[in-house]
Order: sequence, then structure tokens, then C-alpha cells
Amino acid sequence: MTDGYIRWYRESAATSTFAEQAELFEAYGLGLVHPARGAAVVLDVEGDDVLMDPEELGRLLGLRIASITMNWWFSADIDVVDQYAYQPLGCEIQTLWLDGLTTEQADTVEAAVVAAATALPVPTRAVIIDREGVSDPDDWDAPVLYDGEELPTFPDRLLASDPLAGRLLKSSPELRGEEAGNGMTSLSPYRRL
Repeated sequence: MTDGYIRWYRESAATSTFAEQAELFEAYGLGLVHPARGAAVVLDVEGDDVLMDPEELGRLLGLRIASITMNWWFSADIDVVDQYAYQPLGCEIQTLWLDGLTTEQADTVEAAVVAAATALPVPTRAVIIDREGVSDPDDWDAPVLYDGEELPTFPDRLLASDPLAGRLLKSSPELRGEEAGNGMTSLSPYRRL
């Protein structure tokens, strides 16, 4: 079992939508800039904080040359670790870790990601919302990126676009689907509704 997380799979856009995502997250109370340090915080390979201008961080993310781990901030002491990764299939993967957050803070992160997934102009393949960490985030790569048939333990909720949503509903009769907006279907086990 892992820590709770939200994993967002989306197509790589011709131009980065990171600035728009940062604005949307800010509206939910998640700031990119550390409240006391006045800069974005990126984690280096050893886990140390590296202060960076938000525009420079956006530029680096837009280059899609390397994975980047950074923080979003509720306050100077409460952060959400966010890992960006790029796949050669033209897909961006963003994993936000929920460990150490209160239920209300995790709700806020979930709401911000779902709002971004349904509002930004970049097509989303899937959003995995696994608040309890019942699966490993990487286990979702096969079904989401490569049309794998085997599913990991199903999370609290999953948003997916077609054809993934249709394939999951067909292969898993215990799931219930509901329209989530922007061509997305929210899938959840019947027992959790």
C-alpha cells in the first residue's frame, strides 16, 4: 500500500497550460509560490529545496525534457508534493501526494485537480483518485497508457475519457459511471456511492 495520491494523465499540449493550472489551483487555495520564500520550490534529486521563479518553472515544464518534482502550498508549513513526468507517447503524468494532509485539504486538492482536468483545453485521459493508497500509481500506466487489460485495485474514484471509460465499464461490472463534464466519466465502485 502506498500513501494517498491523485494521478492525472493528460495529452501533451502544443503549448504548456501550466500558468492556467497554477491560476486555477490558486483559486482553490493551493499556491505555487511559497508564502514566506516568495518563489516556487522544486525538489532536487536529493530532496532538497531549490527556489525558482514561477515563470522559469513553467518554461522548464514546457520543454518536457525531464521529470520535475515541486510543491504546491496551502501555507508556509503545509505543502503538496507534485511529480511531473513525460511519456514518449505524448502524455504528461502529474502525481500529487496526499500524505500528511487533513481530509479537508485532500478534498481541496481533489477538487482543484478535477476542476483543472475538466476546464483546461488539454485532453485528459484519466484522473486516478486514490485517497487511501490502495494501489501503486505506476500500476495505472498499463491500463491508461497502453490499453492493458489488468486493473490494479480500484481507487476511490477515477475520471476517464473514452475509449478508456467505456473499456473500464465493460470489463468491470462492479463500477458505476456518471458524466463528469468535458467528455469525462466519473467511475466508482457501487459500494462507495
